[in-house]
Amino acid sequence: MRRPVYIVALIAALHGAAGVSLAAAAAHIENSALLLTASQFLMVHAAAGLGLAALAASLPAPARGLTFSTLALQAGVSLFSSDLALRALGPGKLFAYAAPIGGSTTILAWLAIALWAAARLAAAPPKV
Repeated sequence: MRRPVYIVALIAALHGAAGVSLAAAAAHIENSALLLTASQFLMVHAAAGLGLAALAASLPAPARGLTFSTLALQAGVSLFSSDLALRALGPGKLFAYAAPIGGSTTILAWLAIALWAAARLAAAPPKV
């Protein structure tokens, strides 16, 4: 079933739209470093999400570990970027420690993706 891959692609597309929107807002607001950071994180991880969705879709068997790690990556980026945007645009933050939790989740998700790839490399027979 490819439904989780489509969910990853959907979230990645929404991240891309949000990233462009925040970049546009930052162009009209002075001292918008937080908005620019949030925008950059969303845009980079939108591309990564689409790439990881394409990788998962190309595999013959469902890649649950890769898909779960990618969803965790997207959740972390969403938390991190939302908190930064609210700090820049609103009266406060998303909730206490939202940005560090989101950032830590993002880092751990990238490490999980690296471990997934390393395990696949170790399991694949070398081709000569």
